[in-house]
Amino acid sequence: MKKTLTFLVGLMLSQSVFAENLIQVYEQAKETNPDLRSSLAEKNKAYAAISGSRASLLPQIGLSASYGVSHGRRDTSGIKSKSGNLYQVAISQSIFNFSNWKALDITKKQASIADIAYQYQGQTLILNTSVAYFNVLKAIDALSFIDAQKKAIGRQLEQTRQKFQVGLATIEDVQNAQANHDLTVAQQVNALNELNNAIEDLRQISGRFYSSLASINTNTFKTEPPTQISKLLKKSETSNLNLLTMRLNQDIAREQIKLSQAGHLPTASLDASTNLNKTDRYGNNVAPGAHGGKSYSGNNYVGVSVNLPIFSGGATMSKVEQAQQNYVSFSEKLESTNRRVINQVRSSYNNISSSISAIKAYQQAVVSAQSSLESTNAGYLAGTRTIVDVLNATTQLYSSKQRLSDAKYNYLTSLLQLKYAVGTLTSDDLVYLNNMLGKEISTLVSIK
Repeated sequence: MKKTLTFLVGLMLSQSVFAENLIQVYEQAKETNPDLRSSLAEKNKAYAAISGSRASLLPQIGLSASYGVSHGRRDTSGIKSKSGNLYQVAISQSIFNFSNWKALDITKKQASIADIAYQYQGQTLILNTSVAYFNVLKAIDALSFIDAQKKAIGRQLEQTRQKFQVGLATIEDVQNAQANHDLTVAQQVNALNELNNAIEDLRQISGRFYSSLASINTNTFKTEPPTQISKLLKKSETSNLNLLTMRLNQDIAREQIKLSQAGHLPTASLDASTNLNKTDRYGNNVAPGAHGGKSYSGNNYVGVSVNLPIFSGGATMSKVEQAQQNYVSFSEKLESTNRRVINQVRSSYNNISSSISAIKAYQQAVVSAQSSLESTNAGYLAGTRTIVDVLNATTQLYSSKQRLSDAKYNYLTSLLQLKYAVGTLTSDDLVYLNNMLGKEISTLVSIK
């Protein structure tokens, strides 16, 4: 599936005549998003720390050398010597140190947490990019519906004024039409502001401004019921990244108890060294023979050292108690996270079901509102309905269209939020949504 996504991205990037779609916007955000880059750096840092923890278990080798000159005083006056440690090589290998082994285990688990955090940031980027993208389209739809409503009410206002001039309408009719027209103008200003904010939100995520985007294709848009809620909840137990993180944190807290208890255990190491020393004695008072001239000495050493802590003033017991309470804390946090995940999965599932029902209901509501407006217009022309009825019917029609549009976008974002809650959201899921997009729509909208 990843090969398919790569092929689609390459194909769409090569077709510059098309508006940028959801996959293209995501790929651009993925390349430049600072949060994702920061998370990757944290992941790499955590894995690099494993080598640092492992170092304490490996041999420690050191090489040293020294050289000095001494002058005798009093009884050794006149005696001088040059001496030095030509070389000394020391090797130490830990035989048993429980703390070092546990520290390595903890470091590995911390690296796994950083890896999961990077995956979580990747899923968050997919969700945020998609939501921001659809929010721009939703804002454009809202503005277009309000603009169409303003034009329709504007025509009704002009017709009412003409009727008032010939005595077929009252001044109240004109005022009602004018009030509704002024209200749509105010709504249009707010809708344009919402659009500008949505565009800026998308720019913050991707680092780019988009003058046009691919909009929803009503011919390819379709809804599908989600998987059974029981299967989704079962899947989330092993896939939700927050749950996986908290389980690792609980494991680390358990290991930290053992690490603290290691303060009671002995440590053992194997030590070996070899060295060579040189001494050169000279001066007026240096007797010839064994006490004068150059001499060399050195030794080789191999041994085992064992250290057993007996009493540390209660510090070890204090660390154990703190670690135990820390484990209790993370266990409760794990339970809290589990409940929150269940809530998120169920809520997203309910939102999808609700959106599907709402789409069907508003589709019928638009048809009914259109029929109502046509019949109300006919009644107004016949004198059986008032301009207020016409204005209300017009508002109802465009309100139904707006709610239908919102329900479609809510369905798309709820699909992503459900996968995000379960923990299975990947870039491949964008292909399904991208197939519902079609013609280019401009984001450079102004009020006329």
